[in-house]
Amino acid sequence: MTKRTRPYSSEVRERAVRIVFDHRDEYASQYDAIRSIAAKIGCSGETLRHWVRQAERDQGLRPGPTSADQERIKALEREVRELRQANEILRKASAYFDGVV
Repeated sequence: MTKRTRPYSSEVRERAVRIVFDHRDEYASQYDAIRSIAAKIGCSGETLRHWVRQAERDQGLRPGPTSADQERIKALEREVRELRQANEILRKASAYFDGVV
């Protein structure tokens, strides 16, 4: 599995989200703020909307898993996958040695 590099650094993402939060009162809606700011920083509106929604979840303003929760879920899923592979290896080894004896 290869690691994918993100096209925007975490600093750019945090700054863009902060700009949306700081200037949303200047626009008719949050959507308008996101569209306008996304065009200025050079990302798509959908990308910035995703960042804003995740920041709202992290701050407790919106229901859903926080970034920390998502990282924990990924780690647990990885651990489950590794344990299942180990169990499969042990199952095959056990079947092999049962047949040898």
